[in-house]
Amino acid sequence: MLVISNNVTLPWHELQFQAMRAQGAGGQHVNKTDSAVWLRFDYRHSPSLPDLYKEGLDKLSDSRVHDGFILIRVETHRSQDMNRKEAMNRLVELLTKAAWRPKTRRPTKPTKGSQRRRVEAKKRKGDIKSGRGKITLE
Repeated sequence: MLVISNNVTLPWHELQFQAMRAQGAGGQHVNKTDSAVWLRFDYRHSPSLPDLYKEGLDKLSDSRVHDGFILIRVETHRSQDMNRKEAMNRLVELLTKAAWRPKTRRPTKPTKGSQRRRVEAKKRKGDIKSGRGKITLE
């Protein structure tokens, strides 16, 4: 089971892993081993993923989310096992990001005291400015 949050877990059979050869430099070893990993997860047909996550993934603009699937490619490590763990970590991060919702803003009114202090400060500032005029001698 892959733990996403306190109350959300994904069973292993819903995650599909495929190993392939990694790109880039690596000497002779890279041409013989399948160390890169593709992780594929069909989130729209997943019974264990709550609707909150599915809606968030649909709205999320991320290049790893395509038509109801999450596709994550990892080839940062030399070992397939480490790349598989990294892919699962990236999946958890993506699902956490999709489930995040901003706090709803509740409009508030200023208190009577703050309104009174604001008006008094404006009056004081006005008195200071009115005293800046030209002095006339009579």
